Amino acid sequence: MQIEDTQSGRLVVLQRTSMRRCLQALVVSLSFLLMASPASACRAFAALELSDIQYADVVVVGRIQKYEIVQPTDKRSNFWRAKSKSKKILSDYARFDVVVDEALVGQPPQVITVTWDNSTFGEPEAMKSVPYLIALRESGSKAPPLRGPSATTLPNPEPSLLSVLQAPCAPAFIFETTSVQAETIRSELEQPKAESDPAADLR
Repeated sequence: MQIEDTQSGRLVVLQRTSMRRCLQALVVSLSFLLMASPASACRAFAALELSDIQYADVVVVGRIQKYEIVQPTDKRSNFWRAKSKSKKILSDYARFDVVVDEALVGQPPQVITVTWDNSTFGEPEAMKSVPYLIALRESGSKAPPLRGPSATTLPNPEPSLLSVLQAPCAPAFIFETTSVQAETIRSELEQPKAESDPAADLR
C-alpha cells in the first residue's frame, strides 16, 4: 500500500508538471501572436485621465525632432513581421528628441531623447513641427493603472531613456500646447502646491 501511495504521489507531480509546462507554452504562444498583431491590443479604449500627470517624472514644453519608428530586427520580430499584413508589430516603437523650451516638472537637459511605445494605437509615421506639452516617466517608475478590460503592454525597449507617459489603452500625454488638455495641465502644475493638489483638481 505504501508503494502504491508513493507511485500515486509521483504521478500527481508529473501531471502538475506537465500542466505547468502546457500553460507556459500557451502564454509564450499568445505573446508571439500579440507581437504579430497590427496596431491595437485593446478590446476597448480607455478615457484620458489628466490626473495621471501625477505619474510623470518629467513634464516639458518643447518641439519634437529626429522622429523615427524603430523596428526591432531580432529573429523573433523578423519572423512575426513577415507574417503581419501591415508589417507592423507590437514591438515597434518611436524614438525622438525633445528640444526643451520649458520644464514644468523635473530638471531635464535642453535636449532629451525619449521613446514612445504606443502599442495600443500604433505610432504615427510623423509628428507636426509644433510645440508640444509632453509628460515622461522613468523606466521602472510607477505607471498609471489599467482602466479597460484588458491591454498588452511591453517594457521600455530602451530603459535608459525616458518614455512618454500613457495609461494602457488611453491617449498618450503628448498634447499641442494650444490644446485644452495642455492648457489645463499647465494651469494646474503652475499653481502653488499649498493651494492646489494638481492630481485632485484634474480628476
